[in-house]
Amino acid sequence: MSAPTLLHYVLDPYSRLIRLMCAEYGFDVELKDVKPWRREEEFLAINPAAETPVLQAEGKLSIVGISAVMMFIEENTETGLPLLPNNLVDRAETRRLLDWALFKFSDDVSRYIVEEKFVKNDMKGQTPDTNVLRVARLNRAEHLSYFDYLLSTRKWLAGEELTLADFALAAQISSLDYLSEMPWDDFPEVKEWYQRLKSRPAFRTLLTDRVLGMPASKSYADLDF
Repeated sequence: MSAPTLLHYVLDPYSRLIRLMCAEYGFDVELKDVKPWRREEEFLAINPAAETPVLQAEGKLSIVGISAVMMFIEENTETGLPLLPNNLVDRAETRRLLDWALFKFSDDVSRYIVEEKFVKNDMKGQTPDTNVLRVARLNRAEHLSYFDYLLSTRKWLAGEELTLADFALAAQISSLDYLSEMPWDDFPEVKEWYQRLKSRPAFRTLLTDRVLGMPASKSYADLDF
């Protein structure tokens, strides 16, 4: 049986989370690059919302959207290493911070920076809006300050064990880091946490990513940045 195909674009934080999960679990997946902002008919026929990620499995089954794809991977892993804790309290904290990374951090910060600096680069006549970037960067500082505080009190984002919340936030941050949008020196706890995550074998699937005509930041692939 052939591996499922993940429709993604290289700096999409949501697709990066799925790629990290697949790599951590040993879940084979093939990658197919799409540009959803172009709203091409072939992609809209699969997902009218024009969003990634989309996982195409056997029998033309298309699993659409971050939550659906994430849970499909989580519920189909046979590794015995779930990224959702068994303890109800720890699981609740994981889900709180998972939602924060996937929705609040994304909606306040990364979606705007990725759109202004990456997506618009692919769109004729479009240039980054400096006002949008300014607000996103102010929001970024507030979010990272909170995560810096959390990580000063615990080993991983949701507690003492690595969870899906860690991978979700790391996926968002990795896109910002590629675009030279992570002020690492201002947030030492976040930096130390990210260094540990970045050294995991699962992260290798991201660190070789490159965008034509858009070099990665100097810290992007450096494990000792």
